[in-house]
Amino acid sequence: MALAQKTFGRLSLYRHILDTLLAEGTRSLFSHELAQLAGVTAAQVRRDLMPARITGSPTKGYEIRALVHAIGGLIDARSPESAVLVGIGNLGRAILAHFHGRNPKLSIVAAFDDDPTKVNRILHGTVCYPLDDLPTTVRDQGIRIGIVTVPAAAAQTVADLLVQSGVTGLLNFAPVRLQLPANVYLEEIDFGMSLEKVAYYTRGRVAKGGR
Repeated sequence: MALAQKTFGRLSLYRHILDTLLAEGTRSLFSHELAQLAGVTAAQVRRDLMPARITGSPTKGYEIRALVHAIGGLIDARSPESAVLVGIGNLGRAILAHFHGRNPKLSIVAAFDDDPTKVNRILHGTVCYPLDDLPTTVRDQGIRIGIVTVPAAAAQTVADLLVQSGVTGLLNFAPVRLQLPANVYLEEIDFGMSLEKVAYYTRGRVAKGGR
């Protein structure tokens, strides 16, 4: 059974927190400590982890490495999945750098652009191809996930090309609402809207503080 989106979001957040703690040398923690770091209750953490069937020690809490593995069993695919990225600009490059080697179960295996100066090279471990090569690459490798980091004017055309090539899940960073078939899962991230939201609620907090 598929996880609810909010549950998935919390589990993914837990894992990112736990990965950071591992990198810092922490080896175990209690549910209330994870809850505090994630901004939820300890009861919520325990409910979210219940399907993983992992229990903690009364004296040491959860063993972090085992907990990361258990969460992976809930949210990762059984076999590695591949994604492609379209748009090798500053944002596209930053995303390639961020994801390189980050998750062995999910990786960006190809990038595409219509600028000939940006292709036929390897960038952060990812092969960069001309945009014309996208349909063949996606179909031949059975890729189902696409990332759109092109300007707004080109985003719908790129999204249509990805869907026509067989992609059924899109992460869109372009500041435009995409129109896609109902069978395509779409996640949209608009940095401009997010910044406006932060600014709005920051003003509200300052006003309440009397400053």
